[in-house]
Amino acid sequence: MPRKRPDTQPLIDEKITRQIIGAFYECYNQLGYGFLESVYRRALLQELRSRALSASEEAFVEVNYKGISVGSFRLDLLVENRVVVETKATSTLAPTDRRQLINYLQATGLEVGLLLHFGPEPRFERCLNAELLHSMRNPRRGTDPALSGESG
Repeated sequence: MPRKRPDTQPLIDEKITRQIIGAFYECYNQLGYGFLESVYRRALLQELRSRALSASEEAFVEVNYKGISVGSFRLDLLVENRVVVETKATSTLAPTDRRQLINYLQATGLEVGLLLHFGPEPRFERCLNAELLHSMRNPRRGTDPALSGESG
């Protein structure tokens, strides 16, 4: 029986994220625990493609500050150009793993990401770009927090 959510709003990109999560469990069930992250990432890439999802491995993203490139990184996977997927193959997840995915969402401007943990027990977390969602719900008139009445 599906879990009930407290709200009746549909999940962002629910169909795609459900397919990704299904592919994640398929890979975990086939491979088990103990491989390098790159092995899981490539297996997941193949599984996603077999499910007719477009996915790119290590998609390049630039980080901009006031219109100037200040860094870059590579996403583990980008699915359907809509969902960022971060894979981990450690024994435990660190708090920085979730923060990393949230930073990726903010840098790309995408709404949703999945943190897939190929650890001793398979686990996933769904992360939202709260900054983007907040700005869509509460557009500001100015960009200075001091002028908008918000504090940092």
